[in-house]
Amino acid sequence: MLDTLDAAAVRRWCASGLAALKRHQGEIDELNVYPVPDGDTGTNLVLTLTSAQQALSMDLDTLPDSGPTAHGHALRLMAQGALLGARGNSGVILSQILRGFADAVVAVPVVRGQALAVALRAATAAAYTAVGRPVEGTLLTVVAAAATGAEQVGSDDLPAVARGAARAAAEALARTPEQLPALARAGVVDAGGRGLCVLLDALVEVLTGEGATGLAPPPRTARPAATVARETGSEEYAYEVQFLLDAHADAVAVLRRTLEALGDSLVVVGDGREPGSTWNVHVHVNDVGAAVEAGVAAGRPYRISVTRFADQPKPSAGPTEDGRAAVVVATGRGIAELFAAEGATVVPGNPSTGELLDAVRSTRAARVVVLPNDPNTEAVASAAAREAHRHGIKVSVVPTRSPVQALAALAVRDGTRRFEDDVIAMAEAAGACRYAEVCHASREALTVAGPCRPGDVLALVEGEVHLIGTDLTDTCAAVVDRMLGGGGELVTLLAGVDAPAGLTDAVRAHVARRWPFVEVQAYPGGQPFYPLLVGVE
Repeated sequence: MLDTLDAAAVRRWCASGLAALKRHQGEIDELNVYPVPDGDTGTNLVLTLTSAQQALSMDLDTLPDSGPTAHGHALRLMAQGALLGARGNSGVILSQILRGFADAVVAVPVVRGQALAVALRAATAAAYTAVGRPVEGTLLTVVAAAATGAEQVGSDDLPAVARGAARAAAEALARTPEQLPALARAGVVDAGGRGLCVLLDALVEVLTGEGATGLAPPPRTARPAATVARETGSEEYAYEVQFLLDAHADAVAVLRRTLEALGDSLVVVGDGREPGSTWNVHVHVNDVGAAVEAGVAAGRPYRISVTRFADQPKPSAGPTEDGRAAVVVATGRGIAELFAAEGATVVPGNPSTGELLDAVRSTRAARVVVLPNDPNTEAVASAAAREAHRHGIKVSVVPTRSPVQALAALAVRDGTRRFEDDVIAMAEAAGACRYAEVCHASREALTVAGPCRPGDVLALVEGEVHLIGTDLTDTCAAVVDRMLGGGGELVTLLAGVDAPAGLTDAVRAHVARRWPFVEVQAYPGGQPFYPLLVGVE
């Protein structure tokens, strides 16, 4: 039983919290408010805290000669690491929670119960400040409840206050469906809040040596992570190939031997279910096709990601005084090629703050616009922009929610305008482009358009489910009709990696018959999850 939070306890908390998040990663990923197969909050939290753990492990000096206390030094390392590795809204908010926590106790000689309560309140303030439009029923609500629970204990007993915070957070998590209708319809609690509860339970365990008894929801079927940290590249092999694979262990043994002969940096990790498991496969090769074919021979590969190391941003000496650049986040080879053709620096999907910052610096431009193309990545982009200012680079984030909006924004970019005016024009063009996504439901759920079952075709307009169908082509045509009903002159179609042959041709023909004066542009986007992305301008 510990009565103070010292530097050693901070390090154990970070390690224990990371291990706990990894155990619950699939469960948290499954807490997805929409029945689409791209929930990744658990993965983002794991990657964020992994970066925090790496920052701590690279600095073993917990007794600085001057400045912060030893525990404050450790907490600041943890917070800075989390910031640079933050992925998604949940990761960015968690990094701000850790920053507020660290700032509150950095100069406190001894951290006991009352100091912990003060730190949690400061963490809450930092989290709310990091979000432009705070929404209750989310991670913010849970951290605020943890601070209130700690304060209500009214004691300087550190374990007692930690237990009070963890208990209050778990109770607030259980109430999140009452605050957010989307959670209630999906029958889940908030994923980010669940992750925070896991971390608070880990803190209780470190302080008491006993497991916390929270009110966490029962786990759902786990889905393994599809994202791992990317390397800078191999001199011998030009491509990084990653995919998930449903296969039997004996087939994977053959796959390992095949991939070992094709390249290096091979990592194959299973989820532990036998005999049929899901595996995360990673390898560096020169023959991408052979690597993917080996996966097909072994089982069912999906979420295939290919990165050419030569295309990755490289660090530069510093910004030029007058240069401008655009950095765009892209998931899908076709989409990345479209952005590259527009002169943008492309970053693979779901980047960390540090990866976006490296991309910004690699442009060597003094003024950079960032197009995140995803609501989760918007928070990461804003954090990277703040960090870039410390390096003398002015960064403006245009809050694009879809690649089609980024294409509209890049189309109006004009280097002869003042940078600020150009950013405004790009933001206006993006805002004038309505967007939709068509995918297949991954589970049963109640949406605003009615109930859906696994396999149903969902059409989401501006992030809300508008149509539920059974035929992919018919649903795609119907959602384009619905969007054009509000006006429009140009339709942009991006076909996903799993889109059936002829999908965009069928939608184009439908528009030509129904809306003869509307122009249609179609491209192979290569994005996962969504067979079709639609933009209407």
